[in-house]
Amino acid sequence: SVLSMHPHIDSIRRRVSELHIEHRDLNDIIDRLSKAPGQDQLQLQRLKKRRLLLKDQILHLERQLTPDIPA
Repeated sequence: SVLSMHPHIDSIRRRVSELHIEHRDLNDIIDRLSKAPGQDQLQLQRLKKRRLLLKDQILHLERQLTPDIPA
């Protein structure tokens, strides 16, 4: 594909992939912690905030990969 000839786009794709993995890992951790008795609510809040930031980063990077389509 034409896009793969651009190292910048390849590096964005790699980063998006890494962020998806980290996001999925955080989901698993949050699920496990939220089911554990006596969990640390502050820790859960921090992890959820981190997960949200990751999602924002993923969306931002994915927008860079999507070419602008004129209206």
